[in-house]
Amino acid sequence: MNVQAREILLFAPDLLGESLVAELSTAEHPLSIRRSSDALEGHPDLVIWSLPGRSQPLLLDREILQLQQRWTPAPILLLLPSDFSRDPRELLALNCEGILQDPDLEGLRSAIHRLLQGGRVLNIESRASAAEHPGQPVGAASWLLLSGLQQISADLQVIEALLNPPPDQSLLRLLLEGRRRELLSARNLLLWLWGPLQMGLDDAVALSQPTESISLSLRDRNTEAVWEAIQDRLQTAVSGGLGNGTGQLLAIEGLLPERRRDLLLALLKQLHAVLLRLRQEAPAAPLSQQDLRTRWNALQPEVRQQALRSVAGSYVRVPFGESMQPVAEELLKRTDLLRGDEELPDPMTMLAALVQDQPVLVDGQLLPSDDPRALLQLETLISNWLVRTAELIGGELLGVCGEWPELRRYLLDHALISTRELERLRNQLNSQSRWQEWIERPIRLYESRRLLYRLHSGQIEPLLLTEPRDEELKQLQWWQQQVALLVEARDAIAPQVQSLVKRFGDLMVVVLTQVVGRAIGLIGRGIAQGMGRSLGRS
Repeated sequence: MNVQAREILLFAPDLLGESLVAELSTAEHPLSIRRSSDALEGHPDLVIWSLPGRSQPLLLDREILQLQQRWTPAPILLLLPSDFSRDPRELLALNCEGILQDPDLEGLRSAIHRLLQGGRVLNIESRASAAEHPGQPVGAASWLLLSGLQQISADLQVIEALLNPPPDQSLLRLLLEGRRRELLSARNLLLWLWGPLQMGLDDAVALSQPTESISLSLRDRNTEAVWEAIQDRLQTAVSGGLGNGTGQLLAIEGLLPERRRDLLLALLKQLHAVLLRLRQEAPAAPLSQQDLRTRWNALQPEVRQQALRSVAGSYVRVPFGESMQPVAEELLKRTDLLRGDEELPDPMTMLAALVQDQPVLVDGQLLPSDDPRALLQLETLISNWLVRTAELIGGELLGVCGEWPELRRYLLDHALISTRELERLRNQLNSQSRWQEWIERPIRLYESRRLLYRLHSGQIEPLLLTEPRDEELKQLQWWQQQVALLVEARDAIAPQVQSLVKRFGDLMVVVLTQVVGRAIGLIGRGIAQGMGRSLGRS
């Protein structure tokens, strides 16, 4: 069976272009690669542009726009060199169907096949490169200052690496935080006494070069393919293990690593089932946004129950008292899975895109769900739902284990088998929850910020999203409203206090220089004149 060759227009340097022409086409996927537009027999099915090593960002944006205008509707595949150091998130605004950084031959063939099938491919890993500064002659004092600042910077980076994630031992954590404060104070003192802020920072060597990588692959450009890509990325992140990079305690940290992983994967599986159910219901009877939101909220208890049953195991039995009890059934009886989390955002942001195929609002732009920027925002919202729902279930599990000691070895970390350690963790979580509810949440509502959790680089990381929350602010209880009122009062009074302190400082300067200084001068002059007369008489 003869397969018709797809025509591809390639812009690349001579040697690379000749190599790609010879190697890309295969018997299974034949390709007709043209090096110039004059050699085309028709409109190309794909345009590939291999970016030179040194390119200006503005030039790149303009060239991509011209290629899209000239060769639409053919998709654009951009090939980046390995040393390309531009922020990957800036490249998402180019709206290229494919962006690959330093791909191998098989990866490039796979990407071309995916793009020709109507999908998207994105694989970028940008490493922050150190700026090159020409050497400048410095004196002995400046050299000593630079050397001291570099040593302090290196020690701070080591301590930051030890504190991320924070150690389990409270004493070690306090010692590291104290040492960090000492080093910061020493650096500030050196900069204040001897030099400007930028001294000692240009030549600082990072402990490890930070990287920002984005890898996406869509088989198609519809909502099913978008959800499939998000699901695969989250499954990979959860299966690889997650650390706590939030800076606060999490209830799921008390679970065994395999139970924590099973809980997150079970929630992801249940979310997949809910989305399928909502999509099947939509064609039969199209749901309004309010109906869809109500339907979603009604399904949440069932999602948590099924996830809890999956973690516990349908046939697992554990001693309780004098008999063996089924773990799943007992957990469902003893846990309250009806309460929600007030910090969860409106689910319609992700449901409208994943169920009703509506565009996503990203930084003031309405983007289709297959756009990488919209897909990453949807992934963040789903990650936040996963972590917060797992936290609700994890908190309930810790409470049940406090009453069921035999269950601790099956569900909890070995350090929490001790009743003292388990109760200590529960008390810390309760105190943290009250502080969040009474103090931090009213402040975030007044500042129009929402705390999200995302899965990034093997960590659960916090992310503050700015959005209007005026309606939630009006629904606060009396004490929470007083906290918001205190913040508002501080914002209102702070300028007047600063002005008063400044004027008081100016007044003190005038008093010390014009009054006290002159008085001291007159006294000194009188003493000098008196001493001169005494010496003259003698």
